[in-house]
Amino acid sequence: MSLIQPRTLKGFRDYLPEAMIPRERLIDTARRVYRSFGFAPIDTPALEYLEVLTGKGSDETDKQLYRFQDHGGRDVGLRFDLTVPLARFAAQHIGQLGTPFKRYHIATVWRGENTQRGRYREFMQCDFDTIGTTAVAADIEAILVINDLLAAIGFDKFTIHVNNRGILNAVLRQLGLADQSTAVLRALDKLSKAGWEKVEAELCESAGASHEQATAILDFSQLRGGCDEVLSAVEPMISSDADGEAALKRTREMMHAVSSAGVPDHRVKIDVSIARGLDYYTGLVFETTLDDLPGIGSIASGGRYDNLADLYTKQQLPGIGGSLGLDRLLSAMEELELIETSQTTAEVFIPLFEASRLGDYLKLAARVRAAGIGCEVYPEPKKLGKQLQYADKKGFKAALIAGGDEFANHQVQVKNLGTGESTTVALTAEAVVKELMRVLS
Repeated sequence: MSLIQPRTLKGFRDYLPEAMIPRERLIDTARRVYRSFGFAPIDTPALEYLEVLTGKGSDETDKQLYRFQDHGGRDVGLRFDLTVPLARFAAQHIGQLGTPFKRYHIATVWRGENTQRGRYREFMQCDFDTIGTTAVAADIEAILVINDLLAAIGFDKFTIHVNNRGILNAVLRQLGLADQSTAVLRALDKLSKAGWEKVEAELCESAGASHEQATAILDFSQLRGGCDEVLSAVEPMISSDADGEAALKRTREMMHAVSSAGVPDHRVKIDVSIARGLDYYTGLVFETTLDDLPGIGSIASGGRYDNLADLYTKQQLPGIGGSLGLDRLLSAMEELELIETSQTTAEVFIPLFEASRLGDYLKLAARVRAAGIGCEVYPEPKKLGKQLQYADKKGFKAALIAGGDEFANHQVQVKNLGTGESTTVALTAEAVVKELMRVLS
């Protein structure tokens, strides 16, 4: 029998412990921050009826859908994000949940797109959303969540770029391109990656804009400065558009409230070029970049969608939310050398000197774990050098070393595996844990 070659599909990847440990650490941080704002966990199926998924994001996401017929002949697809399933979920269960409903959802999604740096065909999203309110307070909270999340992960230098689809739509109405808003916004969403000339060409070709209209849109997208400066420059452009003026007022109110809540002004900037390519956004849109690595793209994004659930229910279920791009952020952290490499989730290693004393080693490990410190006992009585090589490779921070003499004297060596320093302490839970806490700190 010939062997099957072990391999993964293009755009998919295995996660070894040294990759999975920091990944889980980020997930735990996201979960903790979301819970701190009162968001509750949910889950939805990976597979949905195809009609639930198609026509909700964009033509591009429809093309990227993994779709097929199941064994019952039903047309189904793998979810491409967590927002569209949320709309279906809310329409189905909102009577039981009530509004406003705040949820977080951390799960895998699939998109059959071209792979690139930090982007795969199977990846995890860490979403949070508030359903059932149009209040600007929910928009403000979304920005606060992103700020707290990036800060909790350990970043200080990042920028949350915000815009409002209402402002963009008002500008397009003034230019006579309201009927082509979807094509214009999708083209504009590519500006940071494709550049001025390519976006201008797409505006003319796909959106039917004239050269003058395309230039006006791109000139508008280049407005830069502080919050009040940019919004004041936009104001005369949409002064005769009621919806645009309302969006402008809402954006100004949001920005001032975010500042009042303690978020540094340099972290949140008005960026009128931010469009977000998905069709379902109706108001606030935002993207987050790392100041030290802007080229990797947005690592946390989202916005307001007030009509997404309309296809499933007659009840108005407006929503606002965001998503942490877990895999892209991990790629950025690897590039910035911010990830501590380790192949173990335990910090303390206990080598097995004597097989006959296995029970004593296990008892010692149990005392360490009872103090909330992860601990692993090596399963075989190999030479100490071999066991410590294993500990070093796995990334343990400390070792508890005890042979026959140590046990006879009721002592144990606490070895710092980073510095090589060793200290002998009494073989009591209190003494061992105290010394471990000093070493691990």
